[in-house]
Amino acid sequence: MKGVLLSGGTGSRLRPITHTGPKQLVPVANKPVLQYAIEDFKEAGITEIGVVLGNKGREEVQQFLGDGSEFGVDITYIVQGNPLGLAHAIGCARDFVGDDDFVTVLGDNILKQGIHELVDSYREGEYSAGIALQEVDNPHQFGIADVDDRGTVQHLVEKPDDPPSNLALIGIYAFSPVIFDIIEELTPSWRGELEITDALQILLDRGHSVDSHVVTGWWKDTGKPEDILEANRLVLEQHSGSVSGTIESGAEVQGRVDLHETATIRDGAVVRGPVSIAAGTVIESGTYIGPYSSIGADSTIEGAHIENSVIVGESKITTTGKIVDSLIGRGTNIESADGILPEGRRLVVGENSKLKL
Repeated sequence: MKGVLLSGGTGSRLRPITHTGPKQLVPVANKPVLQYAIEDFKEAGITEIGVVLGNKGREEVQQFLGDGSEFGVDITYIVQGNPLGLAHAIGCARDFVGDDDFVTVLGDNILKQGIHELVDSYREGEYSAGIALQEVDNPHQFGIADVDDRGTVQHLVEKPDDPPSNLALIGIYAFSPVIFDIIEELTPSWRGELEITDALQILLDRGHSVDSHVVTGWWKDTGKPEDILEANRLVLEQHSGSVSGTIESGAEVQGRVDLHETATIRDGAVVRGPVSIAAGTVIESGTYIGPYSSIGADSTIEGAHIENSVIVGESKITTTGKIVDSLIGRGTNIESADGILPEGRRLVVGENSKLKL
């Protein structure tokens, strides 16, 4: 079985962060979102992975993943070009997949329990496809599946006005190669895209069996800034903490903290986990880093109060104010300005920005 990882989206909902880089490389707990998917493939025993690339961010993704050897997998790159829908992206992988079954994962998804249960369920039956589902409170905003008591899919509908269930497709699929012939028959939907739900429904209409697996742990689509922050909280909540870096005498560190071996917490700084601090970063005296914060590599934080935020990296923050619930792009410089400071700021700041607060 092979893996197909979709990494071609434009990331429009994550602007301005994605004006200068692909959304799949935005870090969650100091690890790019794309890496979680690669690790899920490997955990499920899938090491041959095709990465589908769009026009934007292609070079950055290839530079990060390389040939996959650093992650214990073998990566082949597939160029989609302009994003014309999930089914189109999957169809681009036909030559890579060949006659094998394969699993497709959206590159901006993170799951607590990974993909191995879906893969195992699909392998154990005689199916042409398998889909991961999760119960949602707003089924009219998703592709929705109607399933029987055994988990076999009966019907699929995209963003229904009258949902047959609350089981939403979450962007993880298993397929046999028969899906490629069906994708070639598709016509664009009202959105101008080739919809994978349409392809799956054709499979059902032609008598093919489609398996389903309901994900019980958390799942996050990291398409918006608030989703990145929520995913960061969820992942940090699972971390046990690992301190390899330097904590100077007089620094106060509490809770679960991941501190890279080249990172430093200075005398007089306070860090309260769960927190992740990446390579080369210095937390200076007088700084408070509160729970659910991830500070990216090669950053300096001095005098600031930061909580529940993601600092992508290579940033310098010297403001004496409070920064909360914020996503700060790479290479940002934030310093204090004259005037009365508010209680807290909520920021989404793109790369290479400079602010005075």
